[in-house]
Amino acid sequence: MIYTLTFNPALDYIIEVSDYKEGMVNRTASETLLPGGKGINVSIILSHLSTENIALGFVGGFTGNELETILKNEKVQTDFVKLKNGNTRINIKLKADCETEINAKGPKISEIELKMLYQKLNDLKGGDFLVLAGSIPSSLPDSIYCQIAQNLSRKKINLVVDAEKNLLKDVLKFNPFLIKPNHHELGDFFNQRLETKEEIAFAAKKLQKMGARNVFVSMAEKGGILACENNEVLFSVAPEGKVINSTGAGDSLLGGFLSEYISSKDYNKAFIMGLCAGSASAFSKNLATKDEIEKLYSFFSKNQIQKLI
Repeated sequence: MIYTLTFNPALDYIIEVSDYKEGMVNRTASETLLPGGKGINVSIILSHLSTENIALGFVGGFTGNELETILKNEKVQTDFVKLKNGNTRINIKLKADCETEINAKGPKISEIELKMLYQKLNDLKGGDFLVLAGSIPSSLPDSIYCQIAQNLSRKKINLVVDAEKNLLKDVLKFNPFLIKPNHHELGDFFNQRLETKEEIAFAAKKLQKMGARNVFVSMAEKGGILACENNEVLFSVAPEGKVINSTGAGDSLLGGFLSEYISSKDYNKAFIMGLCAGSASAFSKNLATKDEIEKLYSFFSKNQIQKLI
């Protein structure tokens, strides 16, 4: 089973204003309410690809209820901890001449509620996958990823981590199954500028030496690199298309990779499915549908894969 964990999920309220004027009354041209959060996005893509998964995390209040309703309609199974106080946050995405985002802080999570999450995590079984992705609320310690990895280390859970710098560094010693930095984050991790695919591949191999089993480096329109635990390093360009909305593309890449890997256990196929899922979401207004992903996958030549090492 695949589990995703989103500590601070949200409802993203996306509004378009044709002629926005600051300090004046403005009227929207369109409004959309979507679920938000990196782990939530991974769960939605997995469900779109008919891969069973369960979304974990914290929800509260009427906004939390609405989030669960939306995810149910997306056929995503949920097992959230219900917060006693506070509401799931609402993030405002204003699309005008200049796009503006206002991300809410989110509700406070108590020690009792955190223990309730740990109880749910204790039900995971060896061989299960757990996706840790996204920001950590201020009410939780920065070491929470590391604590979860340590608590589950004896169970042989396949950890999938999408995090930056120290959040990522701290979990490497627990040998995560997969980590997914983009090439900018990878460069920041090692405090250097990575420009060529050979430099990126070398840095990905360094992360493997630090503990990661597989490293998938996303490179936007330039494609991606996968350093596999079988010692191969794969590179491929990305599918061609017009980028409409890059939000959630990295999460879609993770969802596509995991869906195919669970099915075939083939790194080459999972690598290409990840690139196609990420690109399909980037070419779509919202997270990609199964048809959009599979259309790219069917036309994208597997011969495009290069073995760098």
